[in-house]
Amino acid sequence: MLKSLFHWKVLVNVLVAALVFTGLVWLTFRWLEIHTNHGKEIAVPNVINKSVHDAIKILDDSGLEYEVDSFKYDPKYRPFQVLQIYPSPGSRVKDGRTIILKVNPKTYAQVSVPDILDRYKGLAFRQLEQVGLKVGDTIFEPSIQRDAVIRMMYNGSVLKPATLLPRFSTIDLVIGSGPKRNISVPNLVGLTVQQAKALITQNLFEVGLVEFDDQKNDESDIVYYQDPAPFDVRDQGMQIDIWASKKTPAEMGAKISQLNSIYRIKIDTSAAYRTYEEPVYRAPVPSSSQPTVEAPAPVAPKKEVVQPEVKKQETPKTTTEKPKTVDTKPKTTTTASPSVKTTPTKPVEKPKAKKVIVE
Repeated sequence: MLKSLFHWKVLVNVLVAALVFTGLVWLTFRWLEIHTNHGKEIAVPNVINKSVHDAIKILDDSGLEYEVDSFKYDPKYRPFQVLQIYPSPGSRVKDGRTIILKVNPKTYAQVSVPDILDRYKGLAFRQLEQVGLKVGDTIFEPSIQRDAVIRMMYNGSVLKPATLLPRFSTIDLVIGSGPKRNISVPNLVGLTVQQAKALITQNLFEVGLVEFDDQKNDESDIVYYQDPAPFDVRDQGMQIDIWASKKTPAEMGAKISQLNSIYRIKIDTSAAYRTYEEPVYRAPVPSSSQPTVEAPAPVAPKKEVVQPEVKKQETPKTTTEKPKTVDTKPKTTTTASPSVKTTPTKPVEKPKAKKVIVE
């Protein structure tokens, strides 16, 4: 078995196979060297701070490809100036390698203006700053939309949303300052509907109901009635309703009278208003005969005390049956009544006086 392996024919075959394999490997690497230009490298030229046109010409002469990428705009450098390259200058690359050039653009990149109309001014400022736009002057204009953006201005002209502007451009904003008060309503009678609408908008009012007599909605019809009435005072933003017809206002007298009965109701303010006062309790005023010091509350119990004493005095008068005492007793009663009111101690002295008179 071993003798067959070391036969000269076998050895020759193995040697031929090894030579063939070695030749194939050598040819493969040789082909790769020729195809890839092995050992033939090119140093990347330094084109930084050159213009993009000069940099492209140098790379073409060196057999290198290029790709231009607009870098962030920097006003310190010239427009179209090469700021960076990749691979870096001095690096050795193969022929045909692509070199990336980062160039300073001519100006800032353009951005789209966001739609900030009818939005609160604080939110509008933040949206403009997010896209790289600056807010310049803020102009306040009377409007029912208080603190809302009414218009955008750029270089004195009205700016629409989605317009492309260079980054960091300055935009002026017109903001509503709130409605005006007590504005006189314009006289629209005799004007066409188109003229009346323009005048309503010019005077900061809103167009309300527009009623045509013929229902054809022709804006050349003449206005013969309006509500509110001309020269009335209203606040900005109020609606003004108008009625229009092909006829003149003089020919629409019946219709005007009918509308007056609805919208011009007169209120009679000449009649005086009746005022009703709620009853108020008032303390009784003391008469001049009675002393002002005495209050009505303590007088009442004093009178009650006096009345039973008078009755007791009448009973002894009947027992004595003398006319003299009868004549004198009323005198004592008259004198006793004021004494009782002034002093509470006199009722004790009255029986003594009676005894003296009887004797």
